[in-house]
Amino acid sequence: MRVACGIDISAPRELVWEAITDPARYLHFMAGLTRWEVASDEPTGLGARYRMLMRVGSAEIGGLVEVVEWDELGDLAWTSVTGLDQRGRWRLRERPQGHTRVEFRLSYGVAGSGLFGWLAEQVAAPMVRANLRRSLQQLKRQVEHEQLRALAAQRRSRSAV
Repeated sequence: MRVACGIDISAPRELVWEAITDPARYLHFMAGLTRWEVASDEPTGLGARYRMLMRVGSAEIGGLVEVVEWDELGDLAWTSVTGLDQRGRWRLRERPQGHTRVEFRLSYGVAGSGLFGWLAEQVAAPMVRANLRRSLQQLKRQVEHEQLRALAAQRRSRSAV
């Protein structure tokens, strides 16, 4: 099953990249995520690994994931090493006036083939899609708020001179 959502954020791509590449921030903006912890020597970058769990209904699903694509300020992708078969991708694209288009994609497969596996994927999809949408909204709120605070601090420092 593949689920994708997107949102425009009124902030430069650098600020959004900073948020999505900081593993310490994931539990603050990722809806439904109950675990996201570094499981490798390097906390970020190509090859970084994370233990992750997401609540979907009454179940927590996830496993160990590894970053397999790291294109600075553009794309970050991971794939599962153990646990639920999954692939995720953040895609950032510049928009006019310092805005950023953010796309978040998640593909997953439920263990078990045939009708029951397909049915489990279909039942989970609306919950996963809702988690992705809320995550993007929370990311937008946090990044835009941080940008406003930084701009206000700049104005205060200029007026103090």
